Amino acid sequence: MKRLNRRNTLNLVKELDAFPKVPESYVETSAFGGTVSLIVFILMALLTISEFFVFQDSWLKYEYEVDTDFTSKLKIKIDVTVAIKCERVGADVLDITGTIIASKELKYDPVSFEPSPQKKLWYQILHQIQNRLREERSLQDVLFKSALKGYFSDPVPQNDSPSNSQNACRIHGQIYVIKVAGTFHITLGKPIDTIRGHAHFASLIKNEVALNFSHRIDYLSFGNDVPGHINPLDGTEKITLEQNMLFQYFITVVPTKLHTSGVSVNMHQFSVTERERVVSNKKGSHGVSGIFIKYKLSPLMVRVREEHMPLSVFLVRLCGIVGGIFSTSGLLHRLIGYFVDIICCCFRLGADQSKEGSP
Repeated sequence: MKRLNRRNTLNLVKELDAFPKVPESYVETSAFGGTVSLIVFILMALLTISEFFVFQDSWLKYEYEVDTDFTSKLKIKIDVTVAIKCERVGADVLDITGTIIASKELKYDPVSFEPSPQKKLWYQILHQIQNRLREERSLQDVLFKSALKGYFSDPVPQNDSPSNSQNACRIHGQIYVIKVAGTFHITLGKPIDTIRGHAHFASLIKNEVALNFSHRIDYLSFGNDVPGHINPLDGTEKITLEQNMLFQYFITVVPTKLHTSGVSVNMHQFSVTERERVVSNKKGSHGVSGIFIKYKLSPLMVRVREEHMPLSVFLVRLCGIVGGIFSTSGLLHRLIGYFVDIICCCFRLGADQSKEGSP
């Protein structure tokens, strides 16, 4: 009984076989069919390899949500060189709540405004990267996935040797501010707190004429330090021959949570627009000369996640490639063979008719 049941089961399975079996005696091989088979196998191998590279690759998915973190402090890290001596300039932050932050963490180092050869090379490389980022927005994804691992995280090179002409001031350090709009400014005189509000002590130098605010921004970031991330103002250089220039940078800071296979970090991106003009009361252009970086925070937060193709999707796509090539190549082979047979029959029919018509 058990053997009969097994035979019945095998017969039932054989009847369910939907794949056609052609005896080898019915199959006719040809050079054309072998050539088509070789081309099909090569094409299948190439597409399979390319699909495997696609499976190994990843892409970034951007999601937006409301930023609910209002209590934490925001760190501003800056490194800027101004073409004025250190005793003549001061830097601090003034936000919309009236809070004045003249951080003691900021350092004023007298330097030469002319950069060293090593620093010039660094500027050239950084300018090329910034230009490519403006042209190719997709390069930002490459930076997120690779540069954050530290490929461009070397510190900014400083002057190789001290120069006697220390005609500039390097202002660098970090300031912690509350998450509201504010202005980081560098202008004439040291910052002081008065009863009437915020001011800069410039009475001893206000009669001087040479107030050239040419500057270089080596580094400006908001939030946590992210190795390898290139900010929009990194490497910015503004050189002018005009006196009493007002340089303004309007910045919108966007909180960003980045999660990739290599790093998971909370960072802050920002976009910037620039404006500059000469301050001249005689010409009706009022204001205060200096460098003013006005920032505001976006209420939206960006969540960036790196995603990969699932294994199930990869297998389905691979089966589709193999099956599709087999089906398409078989159909094309039959059609080509059909047309070849028709043409050959026409030639044979014409040859036979010409033989019959000849005496």
